[in-house]
Amino acid sequence: MSEQTVTVETARELGLLPEEFELIKKYMGRTPNFTELSIYSVMWSEHASYKNSIKWLKTLPRKGSAILAEAGTENAGLVDIGDGMACAFKIESHNHPCAVEPYQGAATGVGGINRDIFTMGARPVAQLNSLRFGNLKHDRTRWLIKGVVKGIGNYGNAFGIPVLGGEVFFDESYNMNPLVNAMSVGLVKKDGVVSAISKGKGNPVFIVGSSTGKDGIHGATFASADITEDSADDIPSIQVGDPFQEKILLEASLEVIKTGALVGMQDMGAAGIICSTSEMSEKGGHGMRVNLDKVPLRQKNIEAWEILLSESQERMLMVVQKGREKDVEDVLNKWDINYAIIGEVTEGDFLEFFFHGELVAKVPASTLVLGGGAPVYDREYREPAYYKEYKKFDINKVPEPQDLIEVAKQLISHPNIASKRWVYEQYDTMIGTGNMTTNFPSDAGVFNLKGTNKALVMTVDCNSRYVKADPEVGAMIAVSEAARNIACTGAKPLAITNCLNFGNPYNPEVYWQFVHAIKGMGAACEKFDTPVTGGNVSFYNQASIGGKEEAVFPTPTIGMIGLLENKNHHTTLAFKEKGHMIYLIGKSHNDIASSEYLYSYHGIKQSPAPYFNLDEEHRIQTALLELISKNLVQSAHDVSDGGLFIALLESAMPRNLGFDITTDAEIRTDAFLFGEAQGRIVVSVSTSRETHFIDYMVANKIPFTALGHVTKSEIRVDDVSFGFISDMKQVYDTALEAMVTGQPAK
Repeated sequence: MSEQTVTVETARELGLLPEEFELIKKYMGRTPNFTELSIYSVMWSEHASYKNSIKWLKTLPRKGSAILAEAGTENAGLVDIGDGMACAFKIESHNHPCAVEPYQGAATGVGGINRDIFTMGARPVAQLNSLRFGNLKHDRTRWLIKGVVKGIGNYGNAFGIPVLGGEVFFDESYNMNPLVNAMSVGLVKKDGVVSAISKGKGNPVFIVGSSTGKDGIHGATFASADITEDSADDIPSIQVGDPFQEKILLEASLEVIKTGALVGMQDMGAAGIICSTSEMSEKGGHGMRVNLDKVPLRQKNIEAWEILLSESQERMLMVVQKGREKDVEDVLNKWDINYAIIGEVTEGDFLEFFFHGELVAKVPASTLVLGGGAPVYDREYREPAYYKEYKKFDINKVPEPQDLIEVAKQLISHPNIASKRWVYEQYDTMIGTGNMTTNFPSDAGVFNLKGTNKALVMTVDCNSRYVKADPEVGAMIAVSEAARNIACTGAKPLAITNCLNFGNPYNPEVYWQFVHAIKGMGAACEKFDTPVTGGNVSFYNQASIGGKEEAVFPTPTIGMIGLLENKNHHTTLAFKEKGHMIYLIGKSHNDIASSEYLYSYHGIKQSPAPYFNLDEEHRIQTALLELISKNLVQSAHDVSDGGLFIALLESAMPRNLGFDITTDAEIRTDAFLFGEAQGRIVVSVSTSRETHFIDYMVANKIPFTALGHVTKSEIRVDDVSFGFISDMKQVYDTALEAMVTGQPAK
């Protein structure tokens, strides 16, 4: 075996702790060589092993009536949607790569999450994304958003999967460290699911897809460290994507599955060949012998450890039944796709890697993987000093503005409120003909399940400002808002995937945010019966610039799937016609805490999370689904960022209608219009169904308020004209583009 002298200092340089180096020596019964130590450095990185988070992740609810694969058992979550079909879905981050190379970072994030779906035998049908950036006045922020959006659009459009939903949020905490969370949703027959498993002594191991280069080496380690002034030097850690190659890989992989010759399949994401060989082997209770010199390469002078750790994109590892090689090769040749047999399955636990006949690494697979031999830490956490300070907020010390029209205009032009049209128009939302929301905007994306009366509903949600203010309540709100968006579309929530974006876990105050967010998420998922199917933890989202460290807002992004049992009950957010009555379901509160209004108009950054009651939220969403099933509402739209006024405006704009409402005299007008108290939904009701609507609400003791009615085009509040919908829509539609491009609003 090739010997390279390694010491504890070598381990440190590779991101391993001294005690981890000692544990590796214990597992191996000797000192590892450099290649073996490199293997452990990536497999035991936070990004791959979840060593600082797995203890708390295991507390999340994982079981549910629709769950077909528990969290951690497959590449993505899997839920039963009836008719012999299942939905595979997952969300993952590509934050660190996007911070230094936004275009390729975002593009390969999209490619990687789609591979997680089709490696299970599912065909990706929809994408969503959750994006966070810093202050748009900074040149770097504008560079980042342009690169990320172009990367997502170019890769996804070429690959041929529509974007059905997403969110974009701006705050200075993301100035150096943007968050790019990509979600993919796919469909598969329940009996056609492929597992990421390797077993059967002597079965050949294929590598399929792009040739291997030096891109992405130590990418998992790179993602497990803070962003610094020198991070741009880590650009070799960024992978390069090819969506056309991925499309061929998708079709070839799905056709290989049909041959019946496949034992298991795993995509090569973080940590490349070593990750896929170790995870598949450990799951199947077998080992593997791999000849690294058989791996197709796209450049010369690449060493064995670099081949093992490369994160070159668009690659799959397939374990095939011995004797069935030709069946698989015929399919791969038909698609003219690169492949090679690089090894075989062995008995025992060891992964053996050879290079030109020399054994360069021999490691036990069980010591590498999540839940196996990787260390599990119980990190210290403590409540940050700011938490109590935020609780001291007093609404009575905030002056009510004299000009509420000015407030409204400022809010609709704020990048967190204004239309994200500049972003989503760069994405293909129509390809595949499954999108039911292109011309019928809803609170969640809707994908038509052709040949059935059902539709798949999906959303991504998280208000990270709420989570910063109160991680437990903020995370409960993130789950509840996702469920509310699903319910407003007429669907029942089924399950979630999550992308947990936090700062350095070795910081006790950051870890406190993480622990309490997990607790809040778990409580809300229990309430809505939406078990966690898996996802991604992304720590180290903080920048070390000039010796000062700043973490991003804690951002536990929730990706949720729901099922619309009857497509006739698909509900949109748009008011339908003049004269329809407008009602608010839920209670109004004298609350402006953590609202965009308080944060950006008044400049008050310290306040608690907005009003929230989990039981009330669940009850209101249940009632809404009954109202929809009884055809008692014409539209439904949740009250969220920007408050009631923005919700009304967003319901009015699609058909260029207006609204005339009366505020509640018991509540401050600014709180009534712009506060973000949770558990509220705006609905419109036709005059012919109004009596039935009121009867239902009263009989079921659901809190509701008559707000007013839909008008032809004017916006009126308490008999004061706020202007016309066309003027507000112009500002709303063009404000973000003007800020990103530096061009004046149209």
